[in-house]
Amino acid sequence: MKIAITSTGNSHESNLDSRFGRCSYFVVYDNESHSTEFIPNPNKENVEGAGPASVQLVASRGVKKVVSGEFGAKVKAIFDQLQIQLIVINEPEKKISDIIKLLNH
Repeated sequence: MKIAITSTGNSHESNLDSRFGRCSYFVVYDNESHSTEFIPNPNKENVEGAGPASVQLVASRGVKKVVSGEFGAKVKAIFDQLQIQLIVINEPEKKISDIIKLLNH
């Protein structure tokens, strides 16, 4: 299963980005092949619509779960329609590598 994680940077030592739509990177982690892909977020500077555009980006990658610090009301409704599960982690200092370890347990 593919899981998207919002990240402040493009390495496993980067921290979780608390903002979904305006995060710096999306980490797409596949818990079956254990592969990781870092995708720069092209929507982070959008004046409006960053959240819905980011939903389309992660959905186009076949993601079934998304991990972030928070999600806006608009994107929650879209994720519900797409049947993509949301996981909120309120620890902005949490490293991507630590989140991947949690997802593997």
